[in-house]
Amino acid sequence: MTSSSTPYNPLASDLVSEIKLPGGGRVNAAVVRVKRLDERAILPQYKSSQAAGLDLAACLPRHECGEEVTIGSLEIVKIPLGYACAIPVGYEGQVRPRSGLSTKHGISIPNAPGTIDSDYRGEMFIALINLSREPYTVRHGDRIAQLVIAPVAHAAVREVEHLEDTERGSNGFGSTGLR
Repeated sequence: MTSSSTPYNPLASDLVSEIKLPGGGRVNAAVVRVKRLDERAILPQYKSSQAAGLDLAACLPRHECGEEVTIGSLEIVKIPLGYACAIPVGYEGQVRPRSGLSTKHGISIPNAPGTIDSDYRGEMFIALINLSREPYTVRHGDRIAQLVIAPVAHAAVREVEHLEDTERGSNGFGSTGLR
């Protein structure tokens, strides 16, 4: 934390809230606080009542990106979203490809799923890779990825001298076969 930062002491309502589902009904949900950095930014939103992921839309032009960004074959680009967010402690944001973009156009996320940690406060960008042979163009407002908010379990790391044997042992990649 920098000296100019003010410590944040969350209220219970900053972490969990009851939300209305698009198709009706209500559910408890983790609160993701969002700070718009560009007035044209489209905030994350669920597009159906039972969607697992919030759709994320490109905010163009912004930074070095123009009105549209064309991604060549096997090229990786970072697309700005125009906002920063605060994911509650104990959760992470998993950035995943949108199924339609990946199956129809070969557009994916090179580190899928990408992780947004609860302590990150910078502008959100989505890294996209074009796995097809054809160029693909992203324009302002295009939904380019999805964000799944998921609980995080932390582990205690303990060094030991011995690990118990298992049937699998040290057999790694592909050792359990295909069927």
